[in-house]
Amino acid sequence: MTRRVTVSLDDDSEAALETLLAETGEGQSEVTRRALTFYAANLEAATGNRDASDSDETLARYYRMLSSGEHVLLDVDFLHAFLEHCYAGGDPDPEFVAAADRVADYHGREYADRFASAGELLEWLSFCGFLEVRQEDDGGRECGDERVYHVVFPSQAVRWFMTRFLERSIAGLPTEIDIDRGVSKAIVTERLE
Repeated sequence: MTRRVTVSLDDDSEAALETLLAETGEGQSEVTRRALTFYAANLEAATGNRDASDSDETLARYYRMLSSGEHVLLDVDFLHAFLEHCYAGGDPDPEFVAAADRVADYHGREYADRFASAGELLEWLSFCGFLEVRQEDDGGRECGDERVYHVVFPSQAVRWFMTRFLERSIAGLPTEIDIDRGVSKAIVTERLE
């Protein structure tokens, strides 16, 4: 069964349709059918629907992050290459450290309204791919307002970079942290104020 639909397009939608027609070589009806089918299949991811599965929610978070223009996808090898370059000859380049500190300080002001704890920030950084985090939940070291997190980084350079970022970016949060650094791991102890 086919059903006729009349649609009004704004300038952006019309340009998108014309681009799709040119790139696919398909007719207007076929392109519109495919676009509707794709949108329906990805509605939960595109809208962040609360009933979405975990993978759909993850896609929705990535979509919101990337569509804002503030974040980009970056191959992890590029991150390692950048950090290794900064370490060339020993200690990190002082100009890089100063620039990274400015970014961390800016995020510290931004995160003051966004996160309530270092644990929430660690979860966000894990979502962004900088680290893996696990909260210690055996009851042995968590008591009252203290929480312990085991954090694994992909390399020693990323550990240095992200622990420095974490120390500076929590400045506006109602928490303080201690970081016990390993080679590519760290134990982060958070005390809520």
